[in-house]
Amino acid sequence: MKYVVILPDGCADEKISSLGNRTVFETARIPNMLAIARQGIVGWSNNTPLELPAGSDPATMSLLGYDPLKYYTGRAPLEAAALGIELGPMDWAVRCNLVTIRDGKMISFNAGQISSEEGAELIASAQKKLGSDVISFYPGVSYRNIVLWRGSEGNPAPFNGGTRTFAPHDYTEKSILNVHPAGAGSVELSALMSEVHDIFAEHPVNKKRIAEGKLPVTDAWLWGLGVKPAMPTFAERYGKSGAMITAVDLLRGLAVILGWDCIPVKGATGFANTNFRGKGEAAVKALEKYDVVCVHVEATDEAGHDGLPETKVYSLEQIDEHIVGPLYAALKKYGEYRILVTPDHPTPCRLRTHTHDNVPWIMAGTGLKSNGIGVYSEAAAAKSQVCFPKGADMMEFFINGNIE
Repeated sequence: MKYVVILPDGCADEKISSLGNRTVFETARIPNMLAIARQGIVGWSNNTPLELPAGSDPATMSLLGYDPLKYYTGRAPLEAAALGIELGPMDWAVRCNLVTIRDGKMISFNAGQISSEEGAELIASAQKKLGSDVISFYPGVSYRNIVLWRGSEGNPAPFNGGTRTFAPHDYTEKSILNVHPAGAGSVELSALMSEVHDIFAEHPVNKKRIAEGKLPVTDAWLWGLGVKPAMPTFAERYGKSGAMITAVDLLRGLAVILGWDCIPVKGATGFANTNFRGKGEAAVKALEKYDVVCVHVEATDEAGHDGLPETKVYSLEQIDEHIVGPLYAALKKYGEYRILVTPDHPTPCRLRTHTHDNVPWIMAGTGLKSNGIGVYSEAAAAKSQVCFPKGADMMEFFINGNIE
């Protein structure tokens, strides 16, 4: 049996007035997703336990069948795995966002969608001036980077499970006065952020960006810290091989930890200018080798964070045309197959951040007859009797469950 999972990140939303009081799913032209909805099951799940942040890290962990209340240690360790950073038993990984702060307000959590090349230059400067045997800066993709804080028996890292940090995307156009690190290690994190701020202030990358009318990178925002998680591989848990296609280190890192291969796609950016067609083509090719192929698209989530419903609609339509359609057609050549399309969490354009609410999903293939709903939307899914209040339970059903 072949399996495909397609994740339009953060695509679930509220009804939006500029879209005629419809949601993104209700507005977008998605004929391939609607075909799956008619032929299979429409349902809902909740992938973000209230005890954890409403982020892609616990949500995607849930979707892939791993209870985040058991396995989640923080966002940064997952991204560190994507960069090939090996965490020792006393090491902590810290997420390092390149952001724009002005007059005490988070103007942009991604510094105007800074390029990976510019971000790498800035991170290299921080490493050159602040790197040590304890602290190292690692460049990632665009605004997403990692700080590794090494601990040892004689010099443990200053953090513990009570250290509190705050996701910068939750504070777009809001004050950051009360959202700096708190608890154990907060003084050290705040001091490091202050030092990086000074390094960036006169950096050539920022001078060039300002001259071009772009936002400068004013700060490195440290958050999402954690230790290396202990998780069984997907093969150990489900007996299936897998591959991940994504432009985001978080998903790549989770794939590495699960024992999956990561397939790069030229032009995959994580934004609405990503190579949708290339992702679809790579996924179709990957079906020849792997049992499970997962395609993650960040563009819908970024549009939600930026409060751009039209861009969210456009991105979902591109996913339908260039990823869902080709994969659904290719799967049928293998005889037995299953396909799942689902967001990880909602990112409402009105709120410009994640929520803990339910998400709608569609699933079709061998052993899965229609449950008669036939429409893919939040409202339609809410009527379904096929649901997973604990999202981590859905993968077992997707791999082995039946509705005949």
